[in-house]
Amino acid sequence: MFYAQSTMSPSAAVRSRGTMSAMGAMGARAGRVARVARVARAVPMARFNFPGFSRGGAPAAPARRLAAGRQVAVHASNTSDPSFALLFDCDGVLVETEELHRLAYNASFQHFQIHIDGVQCDWPPEYYDVLANTVGGGKPKMRWHFGQTNWPVVMNPALKDAYPDTLVDEAVQDRLIDDLQDKKTEFYKKIVEEVAEAREGILELMDEAIADPGIAVGICSAATKAGFEKVVNSVVGLDRLACMDVLMAGDDVTKKKPDPLIYNLARERIGLPADRCVVIEDSIVGLRAARGAGMTCIITPCGSTMGQDFIGEGASFVCAPTVAASGVTLRKIFPEGAAVPRFEF
Repeated sequence: MFYAQSTMSPSAAVRSRGTMSAMGAMGARAGRVARVARVARAVPMARFNFPGFSRGGAPAAPARRLAAGRQVAVHASNTSDPSFALLFDCDGVLVETEELHRLAYNASFQHFQIHIDGVQCDWPPEYYDVLANTVGGGKPKMRWHFGQTNWPVVMNPALKDAYPDTLVDEAVQDRLIDDLQDKKTEFYKKIVEEVAEAREGILELMDEAIADPGIAVGICSAATKAGFEKVVNSVVGLDRLACMDVLMAGDDVTKKKPDPLIYNLARERIGLPADRCVVIEDSIVGLRAARGAGMTCIITPCGSTMGQDFIGEGASFVCAPTVAASGVTLRKIFPEGAAVPRFEF
């Protein structure tokens, strides 16, 4: 079953991989937001020359960042006997990362020169739209894709001897998935540092929640910890992160979204029942995770998730498309003295 409402089926997208260039497809895709188009133009490694990546000017640095290798610390929460919790997804909610992830995956595929049926593996935008709304987490995405097509052959002369039996040896398959994900994360972190910026109004909403001692605040992402930390360090900032009641990445759970495990664990750590927790998500996959945990969910759609039937899937409110554009504020979600959240903005 495919959660995305796409005009191109996954099988058709897979068949097109040998004939459609990623950049040509990106240019043809209707409705792609201007910021992502600017990212694609600004990042020359979209054509997979990452090893020689040169940033065209240093990005504006946040006031504080974690030192290399240091874990995010949660130690300065303002929360005291909370009545509610506000939980944010990361990718797509805090920052539009869909196209950035796609470019990084393709750069990793190019680095390894992985071929499927003799063709360089490449995920065009239309196919990634489907994939991103079907499978949560990077490693599961690759495993699902290779299972639907064929397992790839590594053609990079410097690497291929390490993966001699990818098509048949499960241990080698696991190692290839791990190594592809590690390389993808390297590329992704470079892109994020260069161009990632918060979606309109989302940090203001987060700041409101952090300042209210009656609201527990957390970020729950399906992304790997390395990629997750790069995004939140660059976009959210260390000062806000130190005030979180819970921070969870995909590495922290054994099952990825749409499984509700990450939200169930977050609720347990915060110590509130599910009906007191509100989740902000951007996709059907995330919505199903929130609803599976028994939580209400606000959707702030972006990219390929625009126009999907979120209300039919159980969302309480769908932004148009950002929280700022829809007038979503903390007090409107949790009115003073209210026993339950509200969704009339």
